[in-house]
Amino acid sequence: MALFSMTGFARQVGTLPDGRAPDGTGFVWELRSVNGRGLDVRLRLPPGLEMLEPKLREAATARFRRGNISATLTVKRDDRPAPRLTPDPVALEQAIALALDVAARIPGCPPPRAEAILAMPGVLRSEVPEAPEAENEAKHAAIAAGFARALADLAVAREQEGEKLAGILGALLDEIAALRDQAAAVAATQPAAHRARLSAALAELLEGERRVPDERLAAEVALLAQKSDVREELDRLGAHIVAARALLAGGEPAGRRLEFLTQEFGREANTLGAKSASLGLTGLSLDLKAAIERLREQAANVE
Repeated sequence: MALFSMTGFARQVGTLPDGRAPDGTGFVWELRSVNGRGLDVRLRLPPGLEMLEPKLREAATARFRRGNISATLTVKRDDRPAPRLTPDPVALEQAIALALDVAARIPGCPPPRAEAILAMPGVLRSEVPEAPEAENEAKHAAIAAGFARALADLAVAREQEGEKLAGILGALLDEIAALRDQAAAVAATQPAAHRARLSAALAELLEGERRVPDERLAAEVALLAQKSDVREELDRLGAHIVAARALLAGGEPAGRRLEFLTQEFGREANTLGAKSASLGLTGLSLDLKAAIERLREQAANVE
C-alpha cells in the first residue's frame, strides 16, 4: 500500500434525477483537504439539504483517518420547481369584505376589481410546490452518490501526493543516515583528540618542569572520553532511521508515529551537539538538526 498525504482536491459534477437542469449539471461537489491533527469534516450544504449531513459525514469518516476536509455542495437552481402564487384564504376573505364594505359606503362607487383585491398586502403568497417524496429520495441518493465519487477522487489525489511525499521523506532519511555515519566517524577520533589537547595543555602549563605519569594522563583522557561518548545517541539515531523507513514501507496511516519519531530524532541530535568535543562534530549536529526539521515539516503532511 502507498503512503497517503493529507493534501488533496476533488471535484464531481452530477445530474439530478428529475432532469430539469437544462445543461445536465444539477449539482457540483468540491472537496479540499489539508493537514490536521485529527479528522475534521466541514460540510457546506444548500438550505433544505441539512438532513444529508450525518450520512455524508459518516462516509467521509469511513474513508479517511486524518485531515481537515472541506466539502461544498452547489445545487443548480434550475432543478427546483418554479414558485407559484397562491391566495391566502383568510386574507382574501378579509380583503373582499373590506373592499365591499368600503364600496357600499361610497354612493355610486363601482364594485371592487379583482386585481385590486389581489394586490392588497398578504392576499397572495409565493409557494414552491413540494416535490414528491420519491423524487426527493432519488435526489438525495444522487447527491450522496456524487459525494462518494468525490471522496474516492480525493483519496486518489491524496495517494498521488503521498507518493511524492514518500520520495521526499526517503531522501531526507538518506541524508540523516549519511550525517549520522559522518558523525560516528568523527566521534571515533575524539579520545585521541582529547589526549593530544590535554598533553599540549599540560606541557604548556608545566613548561617541562615535571612530567605527568602516563597512567594519570590516561585516566584523565578516559574521563573526558566518557563525558563526550556519543555512541548511544548514534545507535538510537540509527534505530530511529530504520523505524522511520519501516513506517514509510508499511502502507498503514503512519503520520502520528512519524511525527513522534521526528521528536526523538531531534532529542538525539541535541544531545549529540551538547556532548561534542570538536568543531567537526558540532557542525554535523547542526546539519542533523536542520535535516530533522525538514523531515518534521514533511512528516506533518502524512495521514
